[in-house]
Amino acid sequence: MKLVRYADSHGSTLGVARDDRVINLSKRWPELRDDMIALIKKWPDLASELPRLIADAAPDAALADVRLLAPIARPGKIFAIGLNYADHVKETGQQVPAHQIWFTKAATSINSPFDPVELPKASEQVDYEAELVVVIGKRCKHVAQERAAEVVFGYCAGNDVSVRDWQLRTSQWVLGKSFDTHAPLGPWIVTADEIGDPHSLGIRCSVNGEPRQSSNTRHLIFSVFDQIAHLSSAMTLEPGDIIFTGTPGGVGLAMKPPQWLKAGDKVRVEIDRIGAIEAVMQRESLS
Repeated sequence: MKLVRYADSHGSTLGVARDDRVINLSKRWPELRDDMIALIKKWPDLASELPRLIADAAPDAALADVRLLAPIARPGKIFAIGLNYADHVKETGQQVPAHQIWFTKAATSINSPFDPVELPKASEQVDYEAELVVVIGKRCKHVAQERAAEVVFGYCAGNDVSVRDWQLRTSQWVLGKSFDTHAPLGPWIVTADEIGDPHSLGIRCSVNGEPRQSSNTRHLIFSVFDQIAHLSSAMTLEPGDIIFTGTPGGVGLAMKPPQWLKAGDKVRVEIDRIGAIEAVMQRESLS
């Protein structure tokens, strides 16, 4: 099932995308409003009803006539893992990490799947990173790796936009990863039951139609479930928390010379069985 947040002339709401149409869920469950985290928490009660609703309901709008929003507007936590594909490790000249390398992204970096991404005044070294994004579905801690699939609600495509000079000037990457709009994701959440094992998904990124990244999630060094087990050993994970699972080789930083994103560039991230997000780069407003 593809769950969306979208905006139309009546405001923002939750929905289910089916083919090229959308079914409004908030109209049927007003208490949900446009809050995807509320839907995730209520999912055990709704999941059995939704297939019947979708089968019987007339669509409320065409996807082309609505604006898709970030599926989760304000996650409680956004974590991202670094150096998690061998080809990306090699192109950066580093060693395969013995331990998982984690950083956070600010909640204000969340961006809708087709909205512009800002090129900040503070840097000219903005880069792309195509990533599979995991959405946590249950409050959990100390999750065993072999049971980690049970706490996954679903998956999105994401772009861990990175301001490289800010990222690499210190050992802590948080600021360089947390500029406004630098965590676009979507275009929807595909529920985990539709994906099954997430470790066989093709992942691609292009800039202005030029292929830059092309890999498969089977090449993750630390699997999705390894990541959940590791993070949940340190902290409680909660419904709606977001995990960026790593990027493959092909980033602009590694090109010779480095190829930074410019105003007007169009970056597309696509993942098999999930879909694509796409953003045009634009200069941050001087106001």
